[in-house]
Amino acid sequence: MLRLTILVLLLANATYFAWSQRLLAPWGFAPAQQSEPHRLAQQIKPQALTLLRGDEARQFEAGAGTNGKPAECLQAGVFEDGQVGGLKQVLDFWPAGSWSLEPTVEPARWIVYMGKYLTAENVNRKKGELRQLGVSFEPLANPALEPGLSLGGFATEAAAAQQLEVLSERGVRTA
Repeated sequence: MLRLTILVLLLANATYFAWSQRLLAPWGFAPAQQSEPHRLAQQIKPQALTLLRGDEARQFEAGAGTNGKPAECLQAGVFEDGQVGGLKQVLDFWPAGSWSLEPTVEPARWIVYMGKYLTAENVNRKKGELRQLGVSFEPLANPALEPGLSLGGFATEAAAAQQLEVLSERGVRTA
């Protein structure tokens, strides 16, 4: 019995070795080819990439700027109107043309909302009802809507309305 077990293990190892070395590929048995062609397709101007030797990289870093670091392009987050005034005062000390403020528009977001409840006890009671119905809920990101519950966030009003319809079929009536 021990000889048979050793023979089976040797045969299994030999078969695995042949498979992993693609020796069985002519018969249709080979591991999947691992490549990521989508990453190659996403490259922007790969011909512009230049590889530098160690001494070339040190020369580049030494001549890149007054502080020895190459120039960077950084982007900060979204600021509210009240924050922009103080930010402009600080940025006015930076060299002209080294910074810019660009207006951004946050896309509209829609939520399926339950609330506003009078007390935290009412919120807890509603959470229990939703758990019984198998409906998931999330904490609210907007404090103006507290105390309440979010049953999901959506990019479009139509998607929110569709989810509300699905929830009403499951027994949710006050969202």
